[in-house]
Amino acid sequence: MTKKKGYRDWRWLALWWHQFSLFWITLDAQNRYSIPEELKQGSMVGNLAKDLGLGLSDIFDRKMRLASDAGERYFSVDVGKGELVVNDRIDREALCGQSASCVLPLQVVVENPLQSHRIEVEIRDINDNSPSFPTQEINLKIPESVVVGKRFPLESAEDSDVGSNSLKSYTLSKNDYFSLKFKETKNGKAVPELVLEKPLDREKNALHQVLLTALDGGAPAKSGTCKIVITVLDVNDNFPVYSENEYKVSLKENSTEGTFVIKLAATDADDGLNGEVTYLFGSRTPEFVTSTFEINDKSGEMVLRGHLDYETTKSYLIDITAKDKGTPEMEGHCRVQVDIEDVNDNAPEIVLTSKPSPVREDAPSGTVVALISARDSDSGDNGKVVLHLAKGLPFTLKPSFSNNYELLTNGPLDREKILQYDIEVRAFDSGSPRLSSSKIIAVSITDVNDNPPIFTQPSYNVYLKENGVPGSILYSVSASDLDSGENAKLSYSILDSKVQDVSVSSYVYINSDNGSIYSMHSFDYEKLKVFQIQVQAKDQGSPPLSSNATVHVFILDQNDNAPTVIYPSSAALGSLSHQRMPRSAKAGHLVTKVTAVDADSGHNAWISYRLAEATDTSLFTVNQYTGEVRTKRSVSEQDDSSQRLLIEIKDDGEPVQSATATVSILLEDALHEPILDLRHKVSEPSRKTGRITLYLILSLASVSVLSLVTFLILAVKCIRTSRSSGSCCMRRSDCDDYKNPNRNLQIQLNTDGPIKYVEVLGGDMMSQSQSFRSCMSPMSEYSDFTLIKPSSTTDFKEVISVLDASLPDSTWTFESQQVS
Repeated sequence: MTKKKGYRDWRWLALWWHQFSLFWITLDAQNRYSIPEELKQGSMVGNLAKDLGLGLSDIFDRKMRLASDAGERYFSVDVGKGELVVNDRIDREALCGQSASCVLPLQVVVENPLQSHRIEVEIRDINDNSPSFPTQEINLKIPESVVVGKRFPLESAEDSDVGSNSLKSYTLSKNDYFSLKFKETKNGKAVPELVLEKPLDREKNALHQVLLTALDGGAPAKSGTCKIVITVLDVNDNFPVYSENEYKVSLKENSTEGTFVIKLAATDADDGLNGEVTYLFGSRTPEFVTSTFEINDKSGEMVLRGHLDYETTKSYLIDITAKDKGTPEMEGHCRVQVDIEDVNDNAPEIVLTSKPSPVREDAPSGTVVALISARDSDSGDNGKVVLHLAKGLPFTLKPSFSNNYELLTNGPLDREKILQYDIEVRAFDSGSPRLSSSKIIAVSITDVNDNPPIFTQPSYNVYLKENGVPGSILYSVSASDLDSGENAKLSYSILDSKVQDVSVSSYVYINSDNGSIYSMHSFDYEKLKVFQIQVQAKDQGSPPLSSNATVHVFILDQNDNAPTVIYPSSAALGSLSHQRMPRSAKAGHLVTKVTAVDADSGHNAWISYRLAEATDTSLFTVNQYTGEVRTKRSVSEQDDSSQRLLIEIKDDGEPVQSATATVSILLEDALHEPILDLRHKVSEPSRKTGRITLYLILSLASVSVLSLVTFLILAVKCIRTSRSSGSCCMRRSDCDDYKNPNRNLQIQLNTDGPIKYVEVLGGDMMSQSQSFRSCMSPMSEYSDFTLIKPSSTTDFKEVISVLDASLPDSTWTFESQQVS
């Protein structure tokens, strides 16, 4: 017996593997696979990589995975081979019950770019379940008066398998009184019935036992048995009879408790208690049926007792028994089929198949943001779902396959305006009334370096006092960037440029982190009055963006230069100046004129003269503004022949700077010629000295004439140019060759207190240029013009001798200063 059973197992296993190899196929081009149930864990279902057109490297790089719940439980992806393999035991009966088709939909998701594929796996049935009866023993009580041919319905066997493996036939053990026949129901099922073939005689045989066997159609076939015990009864020989063997009614799933279902009626030909009928559910009626429905045992009226849910149970098959009260009891049987009609009582559900990833603000239209699916537990139109997005958003929904959508970008994104979109997706079904639901999907926007830094203003004006401490802060510029993160981190730098042919980095430096500009050394207004700095702010994005701002630095003059005496020359050189004056001079006689200049500007350069000490203060006076030394009265015989004057020269700055000049005056008799004529006379101590003096006069005269001609030419050009271009004149630049319109010469007549002067300005504000100032006393008696080009205060000493020889009584200075 053991050997025979092992042989059968081996034959069954061989046949199963044969069936497995035959049915292992891919059904269609939509990636559908077919496998038998109960495959071992790790068995291959299909080659996903090949069928989806992916390489083996794509499986790992693009993170191929299963997204559906059923897929993750029963299947997995072998990333090494690209195969779909079985992950857990698959029981078709547990998944699909008695359904003829059992298909598991799977969703395969790959990233970079984000895509989804629908795969269907058909689970084929194998003959792994035997037919079984609800009970192992059926007890029937049959009166002896029952006529031959009477049928007794038996409980049907159940087989969880489907198709050819399902229940196929019944057999009854051999006996003399009963046979087996079948009754076809409206749903196509065959119900076994025990048929009486020979009259019963209780006195001969009161108990009969037969064996009912159920067989399926598998190979090999499986079977189940049930023992039938028939007790032969006496007397009550009429059964309650229904008008129909099977009734069919429909109820809406939203029917309320107490709703009428059906009223059953059975008749019994007997009289008295033998004909009195009561109604009840069949003895094997499930608990979920008795908790949902109830029947009145006297009237046979069935009503709704509990709650109906189409999505849970679509139909109920209820066995109803009618019993009389005779002895023995006689029973009649019928079946009530209650079909549930669906109503739209379930709102659609939105499911995120793939969570949204952050989107770059420069993402092109059509970029996949997330995968969304929708489902509705209702059926028909009640279960048809459509998705909608709110208007005005740069996103759209694109249907992919059944109730699955892709959330795509369809417009420009700007993180600086909107950091995150809370997208409301609404789902609507097609039922009546229409139900809906919504879901908020948060999509964050990542930054792209698309905004350059912006300074608080395009240019800055900085006013700095000269002689400042090196390393002191000049100014702090500030810029901002609308981007975020590294794209908004700024660094400051100074663009290279020239100031007086020197790199601007030699003058200032900038803190790259905060934009503070510091001086490298102190500035001298007399050498540098203004310059500009080009500051650049650059972010750390990729590629980096930058913007520039101009900082104009204006040096403010400080009173740091004392007046310098340029005439008399001996006083300028620190020696005693000797002057002669006739004793016949009257009051107001011009003795000499002290001339001084100040390298500062503005009020700091306003000069005043004062007689600080004198041998006789009643004899001489000094003009406060011109420095002219004149007599206050006529010279008397009692006045000393040698007079000494100490003249103090002060500027108008704060603090006051001053200088002194000492003049010695010799009073002589019979000196009748004016002092001014002395500059045209030359003493003749010797022939050699006279010749040198003559040469000197000729040289000075030539230089003066040449300078005067040059000045006149410039003046004429300025007048002509000013008529056409509005500028005074233009000065040739070594680098611009007359083509730079900003390098102009301007002649201005200005007044600084009592001093009248002409300024000739050349060059643009931020380049190297010359400023020439000619000073002339308003009380001068002569209009001599002398061209002098001192580059600093100390340079005046080099021309003192020239001034002493050419301009003893008047002052005309020509000053050159460097301006930037």
